[in-house]
Amino acid sequence: MSKTFAASTTLIGTMFGAGYLGIPYVVMKSGFLIGLFYLLFVFSLLTLVMLYLGEISLRTKTKHQLTGYAQKYLGKKGKIIMLISLVFGIYSAFVAYLIAEGDSFSYMIFNNTSYSLYLGIVFWAFLSFLSWKGLKALEEGESTGVTIAIILAILIVVFTWNKIDVNNLTYVNWGNFFVPFGVIIFSFLGFSAVPTVHDILGEERKLLKKVIWIAHIIPLIIYIFFTLAVLGFKGMGTPEIATLALGKPFVLLGMITMFTSYFSLSIALINNFRLDFGFSKFKSWLITISVPLVIFIILKIANIAGFVKILSFGGIISGGLSVVLILLMISRAKIKGNRNPEYSIPYSKILIWFLILVFVLAVIMEVAGLV
Repeated sequence: MSKTFAASTTLIGTMFGAGYLGIPYVVMKSGFLIGLFYLLFVFSLLTLVMLYLGEISLRTKTKHQLTGYAQKYLGKKGKIIMLISLVFGIYSAFVAYLIAEGDSFSYMIFNNTSYSLYLGIVFWAFLSFLSWKGLKALEEGESTGVTIAIILAILIVVFTWNKIDVNNLTYVNWGNFFVPFGVIIFSFLGFSAVPTVHDILGEERKLLKKVIWIAHIIPLIIYIFFTLAVLGFKGMGTPEIATLALGKPFVLLGMITMFTSYFSLSIALINNFRLDFGFSKFKSWLITISVPLVIFIILKIANIAGFVKILSFGGIISGGLSVVLILLMISRAKIKGNRNPEYSIPYSKILIWFLILVFVLAVIMEVAGLV
């Protein structure tokens, strides 16, 4: 297996999880054209920020997770804020995966979602066990899972293409203009996997820029056509978890992609606690797996904060904090970095303030939607 392929699939697997299953639903709320705008906008924004993060890692001799880079270039406060962002985003993903996997397993076995709580716990136990295996297991499992997921996504487009109703794609609801933003951000978040990708590439760090582009372009294409096919087919009947509307063979798609993403994020968070906070392997693993389970059980029993709301809130809060911190870090890494990078991306202070403004507005809109 080539390092480019292994690294690309690891990064794709981190992004290509539960988030994309919620895209058709939120795009249904606003209209396909608004959704397409957000897909292209977020792709451009987060690809740029990911390239900056890659450059930061290449300008730094010592090995770090995201919190380590934040401490090096922004100090202890930067490390704490990055930890909050990272943990909030990953835990949001875990809870969303547990909800969606529980619903999917229940649908596959019982043709309804009545047993989603219990089957979500079973999924949690299985992935918790596998997350103990570390990076080698990730490299071997991620590539197969992502490959199968992409094939199945293509099959969804192929089998629903002749059922698309153009009327489902032409309406626009300006009142819900901001609705798709959070879920789409969530669907492109893969910052936590960059240190792992760095490890996979080893001495071939010159491939990092190529890997980042590949790992963003492939999900963008899949998200666009997947959303077009599902929304065009189901219209206003599109459910929060898109694959539940397409039958059992396609429910499997969501289950596979969430499996690989959950696995990748588990490894990243465990390594974060171990490398940058000095926790033992067991303590790091226990903190990683236990919190999402408690939150999942509480949310399911209380029947609050559904799948899409978790994705949206997690994407905007975690994505916003991460983007701002990375943009602040790159300006200092270009000056204080102790290694010549394999690539360098142009940088502008105007860009920082523009993106900060975008995410401040997004957070305000998201919080206002909870009131």
